[in-house]
Amino acid sequence: MVEQIGMNAGKVWTQLEKKGRLNVKDLKKAVNITYNDLYAAFGWLAREEKLILEKEGKEVFVSLC
Repeated sequence: MVEQIGMNAGKVWTQLEKKGRLNVKDLKKAVNITYNDLYAAFGWLAREEKLILEKEGKEVFVSLC
């Protein structure tokens, strides 16, 4: 399971590198994984201090540090 989280984190990082800042919904569509897997990937990348998470109103945006 840890290996899968790492692979999903790589997918998230790749999309953010290509597209820049995205909201969570658009990022989920881009990487085509479940919300649970997406949030696990966020945890992985956040632990490595590679993510910026920002809340604007009801939306959460994600970008790379």
